Amino acid sequence: MGLFGKLFEKKECAICGGEIGLLGNRKLEDGNMCKACAAKLSPWFDERRHSTVAQIEEQLEYRESNKENVAAFRTTLSLGETAKVLLDEYVGRFMVTSARNYSEANPDVLELSDITGCTYDIDEGIDEVTRFDENNEAVSYDPPRFTHSYNFYVTVYVNNPYFDDMRFKVNSRTVEVEERRGPAVSANPGSINLVIGSLSGAETFNPEASVEYCTYRDLCERIVATLLENRQSAREEIAAAAAPKAAVACPYCGATTTPTTTNCCEFCGGALGD
Repeated sequence: MGLFGKLFEKKECAICGGEIGLLGNRKLEDGNMCKACAAKLSPWFDERRHSTVAQIEEQLEYRESNKENVAAFRTTLSLGETAKVLLDEYVGRFMVTSARNYSEANPDVLELSDITGCTYDIDEGIDEVTRFDENNEAVSYDPPRFTHSYNFYVTVYVNNPYFDDMRFKVNSRTVEVEERRGPAVSANPGSINLVIGSLSGAETFNPEASVEYCTYRDLCERIVATLLENRQSAREEIAAAAAPKAAVACPYCGATTTPTTTNCCEFCGGALGD
C-alpha cells in the first residue's frame, strides 16, 4: 500500500473501538486513539506519544474517578483571573482550571500534601517602537522607544503518576510597559505605557513602576505562598494523624485508654478534649 493509501486507511481507536477520522488520530506507542478519548486525558499530561494503550486506559480510569472529587469539591479560596487556583481547605485539596463548568472540564483534583514545590517566572519581550517617515518607511524615534511585554507564570510541582508539574499563565492579557531612552519626560506609575529616563541619558527603566506589573507579580507571589503554606499544614495534619496516640486517663469512666481517631475514650466513648 502506497503512502496515500496508508493516509486514508481506516484506523480504529484502541481505547473505545470507534473509527478514527482522517484528522482525528492521536498516536500512542503501541496503537491509535481518537481525539474524543484524547480529550478526556489530563490537560497537564504531555507524554501521550510515549504511552502504551494500557497506560492510557489506566489514566482514563483515574480521570473517571476524578469526577467524584470534582463533584465533592467545595471552594474555600480562589486565586487568579483566567486560570484560577482553587482550594478546598476543609479536605486539603486544590485544582487549577480556567473552566467555568467544572463537571464538564473535570480538572484534576490534587492533594495539597502532594505539592513538591511551587515557583513563578516572568517572561519578558522587548520590541522597538517605530514610526513611519515621509517615505512611508519605519524609522526609530529619537531618542529611541521600546515596549517591554510581560507574561506571568506559576508552576506547581506535584507528586502525580501522570504529570510532574502544572504551569499556567496568571495574567489575562500581556502587560506592556513603554520605555523611552534619554532625558526623562514624565512618569505615571499607574499607566501601562510608562515613560522613564534620566537627565544623563542613562537607562533607569524599572517595570516595577507599573501598577499592572506589580499587581500580577504580587498575585504570583501570593499563589506560591498560599500553596506552600497549605501544603505544610496538610503534611503536618497527616503526620499528626499517623503519630501513635499516648494512653490517657478518661475523665468520665476513669479507664486508661488510647484515644480513638475521633479523640474519644475507647471504652465509654467520652470526648477526651485536646
